[in-house]
Amino acid sequence: MTSDPAPSSRPSSPGSGLFGLRGFLIDAPEYGRLRSWSDGALVIDDGLIAEIGDYETLARKPRPQPVRWLHSQRVAVFPGLIDLHAHVPQYPAVARGTSELLPWLRTQIFPLEREFTGPKGRREAGAFFPELAKHGTTTAMLYTAVYEDSTEAAFHAAAKSGLRIIMGKMMMDVGSYGNLQPTKVVSISLHESERLCKTWHGAGEGLIEYAFSPRFAVACSEKLMRGAAELATKYGTYIQTHLAENREEIEKVRNQFTWAQDYTEVYEKFGLLGPRTVLGHCIHLSDRERGALAAAGANVAHCPSANLFLRSGILPLEKVRAAGLRVGLGSDVAAGPELNLWQVMRSAIESQKARSFYEPDAEVPSPAAALHMATQGSADALGKGKLIGSFEIGKEADFTVVDYGSLLPYRQKGTKATADLAAEDIVSLCIYRGGPHAVVETFVRGRSVYRAPEPELF
Repeated sequence: MTSDPAPSSRPSSPGSGLFGLRGFLIDAPEYGRLRSWSDGALVIDDGLIAEIGDYETLARKPRPQPVRWLHSQRVAVFPGLIDLHAHVPQYPAVARGTSELLPWLRTQIFPLEREFTGPKGRREAGAFFPELAKHGTTTAMLYTAVYEDSTEAAFHAAAKSGLRIIMGKMMMDVGSYGNLQPTKVVSISLHESERLCKTWHGAGEGLIEYAFSPRFAVACSEKLMRGAAELATKYGTYIQTHLAENREEIEKVRNQFTWAQDYTEVYEKFGLLGPRTVLGHCIHLSDRERGALAAAGANVAHCPSANLFLRSGILPLEKVRAAGLRVGLGSDVAAGPELNLWQVMRSAIESQKARSFYEPDAEVPSPAAALHMATQGSADALGKGKLIGSFEIGKEADFTVVDYGSLLPYRQKGTKATADLAAEDIVSLCIYRGGPHAVVETFVRGRSVYRAPEPELF
């Protein structure tokens, strides 16, 4: 068995030579199907997956230069987890509030976001990204607040973290804390967002990207939404916003845009829908709306834990998938009570189980399906399915390494308990009991961005 080397011998940059990861390799390249190597190995070269297979075979393979092996068969290695939807300034408010979306925004979130500027904003932005890495998240799509200074600070922190981050300054000009900005809020918001985009889109050797981020139709004028869409087209960036999360929200959109036949048509008319658009929630949509989103190539960030926390509803997952929409998972911190994507996967399963009690056609995703949505499914939604999301030669080396033995109800050292576990067992253990306490190490593009202090393996 290979011992875990000292931290100084770990790869610090993508170009630091060959190294290998040994462990129980598990990925979910297709919805509902696992693929695994019980004592497997990945060989990483210049930040890319160069070889995949059984450890004993790859360890004996002759090469011009030696492979530095990390970890052992006692850990599980998964593709890096991908969070499609979260809010940086909201993290301090996780698990707070008992109301539904709109009153929760007014009482819990807008006051918090209003303070996300100056030294406080810089301090909180710096603290957020190490939390993602600690949870095994390697890619995240994020909103900040309306302020340019704290968004700039968040981008600096993101670049320092080594994570793969898509992010944008919150854009809003109707009925919210945005009215504390100068009078010409729309032009200022567009100008600041464009300036941030020009600075940061493609930074960090391509790991940092920009997303123009109108909050949702309730908080945005036509001019702001059209402007955001035009800028996204101009610079080839992402667009992120929220859609049909809450019934009161939908009613407000109906009253605000009386000409529109439904919520989705607002975004259609203003140019916000396309293959690089990621829409949070999408719970309460008609068949027409799901068809329109699919026709535009838009993508869904499914946020099941947040939907439950704010009593927003349960996504009809099988209808969204049947429409041909790409679906990934989002923590939606702070409506979602934690950054732990394993628990988001659990909510994705359990919420559909609840639906199945009164809707017999409800599709209950398996653990394999949930893992797919948090990895390859989210990568596909971002247009990065050929780059990350599963174990394929030539893909970039984004991984999370998990001490799955620590998730058993008690340590079974010296027994065959862990050796008898199948891939399905390990994935289920991670979904129902996993989290940062079991994350051993997180890699992005072959570089270690988080390592637990002296992990005690079974």
